[in-house]
Amino acid sequence: MKKIFISGLVLGLASLTTANAQDLGSIDGKALFGDMNARHIGPALMSGRINDMENHPTNSRIIYAGTAGGGVWKSNDAGTTFNPIFDDYCQSIGAVELDPNDPDNTIYVGTGETWTRNSVSVGDGLYKSVDGGANWTKLGFENSDRIANIIVNPKNSNEVYVGVLGALWGDSEERGVYKSTDAGATWEKLLYVDQKTGCADLAMDPSDPNTLYASMWEFRRTGWSFESGGANSALYKSTDAGKTWNKIHNGFPEGKLGRLGIAIAPSNPKVLYTVIEAEKNERKGLYRSNDAGASWEQLNNDFGITVRPFYFSRIVVDPKNEDVVVKGGLSGSISRDGGKTFKALGNMHSDIHDIVFSIKDSDIMYVGTDGGVYRTWDGGTNMEIVENLPLSQFYHISVDNAEPYNIYGGLQDNGSWYGPSSSPGGVEARDWNSVGYGDGFRVLKHPTKNIIYSEMQGAENVWRYDVERNLTKTIQPLQVSEDQKLRWNWNAPMAISTHQPDRFYMGSQYLHKSEDMGDSWKIISPDLTTNDPTKQNQEDSGGLSMDNSGAENHTTIFTIAESSLDENVIWVGTDDGNVQVTQDGGKTWTNTVANIPGLPANTWCYHIEASTFEKGTAYAVFDGHTANDKNPYAYKTTDFGKTWKNIISDDVVGFARNIQEDYVNPDLLFLGTEFGLYITMDGGENWKKFTNNMPSVAVHFIDLQKKTNDLVMGTHGRGIIIIDDISPLRDINDEVLAQNVHFFDTPNTIISETGGFSGNFGGETQFVGPNKSKDVQIKYYLKKRHTFGKMKMEIQDMDGNLIAELGPGKSKGINIVDWNYTRKQPKVAKGKTFSFGGFTSPQVPAGTYKAVMTKGKETFEHTFDVVYDPKSPLSATDRELKNSTTMQLYDMTQELAYLVYEVDEILTHAEAKGDSKTVSKLNSLKETLVITTGDNYVGSAEPQLREKMADLYSKLASSYDKPSSSELENLKVISTRFVDAKESFAKLKSKYLKKQPLEMKSFEVFLESK
Repeated sequence: MKKIFISGLVLGLASLTTANAQDLGSIDGKALFGDMNARHIGPALMSGRINDMENHPTNSRIIYAGTAGGGVWKSNDAGTTFNPIFDDYCQSIGAVELDPNDPDNTIYVGTGETWTRNSVSVGDGLYKSVDGGANWTKLGFENSDRIANIIVNPKNSNEVYVGVLGALWGDSEERGVYKSTDAGATWEKLLYVDQKTGCADLAMDPSDPNTLYASMWEFRRTGWSFESGGANSALYKSTDAGKTWNKIHNGFPEGKLGRLGIAIAPSNPKVLYTVIEAEKNERKGLYRSNDAGASWEQLNNDFGITVRPFYFSRIVVDPKNEDVVVKGGLSGSISRDGGKTFKALGNMHSDIHDIVFSIKDSDIMYVGTDGGVYRTWDGGTNMEIVENLPLSQFYHISVDNAEPYNIYGGLQDNGSWYGPSSSPGGVEARDWNSVGYGDGFRVLKHPTKNIIYSEMQGAENVWRYDVERNLTKTIQPLQVSEDQKLRWNWNAPMAISTHQPDRFYMGSQYLHKSEDMGDSWKIISPDLTTNDPTKQNQEDSGGLSMDNSGAENHTTIFTIAESSLDENVIWVGTDDGNVQVTQDGGKTWTNTVANIPGLPANTWCYHIEASTFEKGTAYAVFDGHTANDKNPYAYKTTDFGKTWKNIISDDVVGFARNIQEDYVNPDLLFLGTEFGLYITMDGGENWKKFTNNMPSVAVHFIDLQKKTNDLVMGTHGRGIIIIDDISPLRDINDEVLAQNVHFFDTPNTIISETGGFSGNFGGETQFVGPNKSKDVQIKYYLKKRHTFGKMKMEIQDMDGNLIAELGPGKSKGINIVDWNYTRKQPKVAKGKTFSFGGFTSPQVPAGTYKAVMTKGKETFEHTFDVVYDPKSPLSATDRELKNSTTMQLYDMTQELAYLVYEVDEILTHAEAKGDSKTVSKLNSLKETLVITTGDNYVGSAEPQLREKMADLYSKLASSYDKPSSSELENLKVISTRFVDAKESFAKLKSKYLKKQPLEMKSFEVFLESK
């Protein structure tokens, strides 16, 4: 769109700039992005993993959930609904603790999930709030990686203990048990074993704050293995507030130990429970002590108690009954006989991580699972899910070109799904459709057919789903010779060709290609990995407890990118650090990783983005966190990998997972990191963190919808997050930043005339994602916040006639003003009741309009178009009839309002003069114009001219269609009655004013009055 600038003093570009020009390097991201906001659409039908549950010590309605990747959420209504309170900080939560002496205000949050599966996020320290979560201060532990426990002495708020599990992927000194005696200002390390052993659990005797129990766990992950347990795992006790510690292993299994949970019975602190991971399977299980840890007895060795101890070690004791014990696990289990026997909890999502009992009623429990928070009212027999926690953990997403477009993605432990970017009434749980089971990863829509590809972990199943026929077929490449063993990543890569719609790629250690949607496969590469045999012993993974789920499969292909400019150019990245490219469709391959400067060897190539501008250009993102390297790595090549350039600046915090190149401006890039979204507008020289309604959540994948310019993010903890229409960012450069005001182009806005029915039942307690705005969005950049002088915005037609008045944004940075392409509502005659028909605003006809912004003494104009939906069934003649009839009724409604105003003015005057005859005649007339009795509900009166007129107006103004013949006939009746009323009043008015001069507002002044 053409942009016009008119100055009250000078025309020209000189008035657009000032001496104190800004550049991309100096402007703050928060100020730059201004009104651009992220939109969360969930889903919450399948929630996400919960790491820690906490309740308020005195208010049973207040519950906290610390999530694996979605931050901290608080409920004020006993778990019916939750709200986030920690969005600006690391979203991976290890522990939440309320100061029992000040639980309404003082909250501690330790970051870093402690259930150490391969896909866990990392933490960045300990935080504290003293105002109920409104503001937070970091208290250190930046290198802790994951904090397992926080305990505040109930008799002394200054005394705080922290159990630090520490780094998962490497050695670290910041582990063990720490203590503060000044409410977190300083810390002393109390218990430390070595760089590989951290505190997995910490408990305080509720009757004696000097008595502490600490579980120390030796553990380590690599990208290809997991080791739980060792000689240094142990359970310790201190009776002097942490000064000295002693092992309490009397009755424990012999040999090495793994992860141990610890729980104290609040009603009898001498009763302790622990779950022990031991060398011998028969010695694993639940142990109990009745003498405060002096001796232990094994009570239970059931599978439900011993399964996956690194993932399920939480034990919780009923605060009122020492013999009621709940243990996390695949389904969770409860014992009511002191741990001798257990039964499963009620039906809910599998993988139970934490449980809290209500402080008032032990039949009420809150349970944190891999699928969200559940509540029970009957002691665990029946469970109900909390429906408004959008914590879904996406590994990968993609979009299609439907209107509205759909988003496809796979979730941690929650299958694969697709759902709309907008939906009538908002995006609800019921809008999402299942297209896969297990751990979901890549989900891709066929470019031309209603077919969806999805997969589950390790390519165990790859499905081709015919949506219309509801037919599903498994299509994964299979071993075709005795000596061929395919290695699939847990998150196996898939890709669709933009050149041949039926072409489909998958990657094991080889690149597989199908030309028939997976019915047949051909290997088009050699082994593209390092094929390091030392990283291929997954059958030995797990340590003391075998854990070969496939999640540690290594030396595999992880990302595939076919160039949209040349089908023979294909990029492949591997989890062991190779970056391979072919320029001849797979006949020959070149490993380019040696050409990448500053990249540590064997760093996981997490994503490759093939440029849409030059076929030799590509971007590669590397993730080193599985080697305990949390630095971000992203590179660009313009010569098929012969040379690579680092495009990460010091602005980026958190290791990177994904990059998206804009389709219009090659210098505009979007980077998904462990701690949120970063954007560069100068090719990587400067990055800005996007924080507008965007949590510091792990962004695992980004896609850009080409038609709408929407940036769509699959986050690992907060579901799908969208930034609608990023096109203004394409214009941002130093020249634009130097201007006082810069209007961004406004794409044609389709006038929305659609309308249907959408139920809103359940919206009170369910999560509902907001829809994308259908309004005209006028976007402009202000170099400085407007503080002095007049500033207003009008919408005018091209002849300068006023259509609407809008409140302009005055903030520094990008401002967005919405206009719903309507005029203001008509002024409706006053009566005894409301006239609901008059609440409708008429839409303007399609055409060119202008936003006119007055800023001080300067005026700026910006033109834009609103257009009709090309799918609309109306002809130009139909449109003319609809618009003219609607505006005829609009004008009549306002004329009637003025007529009733005049009637009321003369009535008031006549009553004051005691002219009862005139009063009687005017009242009789008014009773035919508006309702003068009754109410808006049960006392409804006979509708009069105002109601008939306004209701017909509203029907026409809110309808997509031209007026029907019946409506036009009804208009004739109303018009005739209105003409008669005006004639009757004109006689009364003329006769009265001849005798009694009376000053009244003009029609124009009346319309502007309140």
